[in-house]
Amino acid sequence: MPLSPYRVVNRLLAAHGMQPQYVIGLDSATKELEAIAQYLAGKDLVAGGPVPQLTALLADALSCLPNQWRSSIITAFGWLDASAPRVLDRVRAETLAAWVVNRYPQRRYPAAMIGSSNGAATHLCAALGIPWLPQTLLVCARHTSDKDDPKQVMAWARDRVQQLLEANPDLAVYQMHDPNQDRFKVGRVAYFRLKRRRLGAAYRQFLQQNLMPGGTLFLVECNYRWPGTQVSDRHFFQVGGKGGIDREEYVEGSPRVADFLRRQGSDYRQWHGPPTDGYWPEAEWGFEPALRDDVMAFAEEHGLNVQRIVFDDPQALSPLVADLHRWWYDQRGVPSDRLLVESFTYLQPWWSLRLGLVPYWTIFNDQTSLDLLRRDLEATRPYDDIFLTLFSNGLNSLGIASIEEWRSEILALARRRGQFLGVNERRFPRDNASIIRHYLDLKRLPGKYPLPEPLTLQQLETFLAQQGDRYAVEWRR
Repeated sequence: MPLSPYRVVNRLLAAHGMQPQYVIGLDSATKELEAIAQYLAGKDLVAGGPVPQLTALLADALSCLPNQWRSSIITAFGWLDASAPRVLDRVRAETLAAWVVNRYPQRRYPAAMIGSSNGAATHLCAALGIPWLPQTLLVCARHTSDKDDPKQVMAWARDRVQQLLEANPDLAVYQMHDPNQDRFKVGRVAYFRLKRRRLGAAYRQFLQQNLMPGGTLFLVECNYRWPGTQVSDRHFFQVGGKGGIDREEYVEGSPRVADFLRRQGSDYRQWHGPPTDGYWPEAEWGFEPALRDDVMAFAEEHGLNVQRIVFDDPQALSPLVADLHRWWYDQRGVPSDRLLVESFTYLQPWWSLRLGLVPYWTIFNDQTSLDLLRRDLEATRPYDDIFLTLFSNGLNSLGIASIEEWRSEILALARRRGQFLGVNERRFPRDNASIIRHYLDLKRLPGKYPLPEPLTLQQLETFLAQQGDRYAVEWRR
């Protein structure tokens, strides 16, 4: 049977390292992939297109509109970025994998990373000079439903997801509906996170051709789980996502959920999701364990080493990676007293190393992310300078931390200077230009250094041997 023109176009895009049309660009995994690929190619990750200053001005103009207009425009942009429902039939795992591997320079690497999406892992890859092969990628489909009755979108998606799974035996689908943090979009867009359960041909070929003999596969396993519903053998559905409120509040409700829905003008006082039947890997950050066996078998077949990086909370890797950079900077004679706090998809490994900034990645702009960061900063050597970015998701979602809390609890810990980067403090979290201005502000910071040679695997082992068990991260062979 001949391929449809749509599938032919996406195969051609993937073969040239260009994003397939059905992949969402503003997503954690996509931005992490782009950041690492750009770094390995010797380039920074530009935010805002070819003329970021102009794009930032347009985004600022959007932020000035009345809330109802601005939210309608954001909803429209989300709808336009999503695909028509029929496209779910045309998604192919190997097209996705071909795009990933063709983003990277084809050369010999001492190691490669595979698995969970994680901003701290992005900086670890850049430091080591190695590629990352994501387990999870996001596809969205246009669909209108009641944002506070998630059962509707699950029922609508059931047969469509089953067709996708029949065409892609290497994938599992973790459908996600977050009526809190993604409130502007979930009434018009259905979210599907596709998790790879096996390496597949493109990943295997890339590793065989580009890993040095006896190289290392780092397997990133985030064991963060979420209450959800198993719709079919490889289809799972979850209401909500990691942020500032408890997982159970999405399922059981609470007084603050009821108050939030009342303020949003909803007829509901809790979200009406389907009955949950277990705790499954969280859609965005969690690791689908079926991939582990295939990676281990591949490594044994080809004489490779496997180093598993196992942790329970996505942000658990951040203090380790920050301290690794401090240690590395000290080894190189570079000052290690300036911290860059990144937020969600705001990832800049090239500029972190160019400016000699210690990177610490936070999951989101919520209270939980702030609390983890504060705890980690209080447990480590103080920083002279702290530069802080904040992802702006457009509304005061439940659990968000205020500008005042970020200033008083994080920036105040700097001994010399605590400064927001790209944040309009008056408009946050309705600060649409922050996605661009964090990049522009970062480029203006003083004190540039030559980009370093990659950190060696032996140096990494030396650092880890000196740390003992101080981090909530396990390194397993």
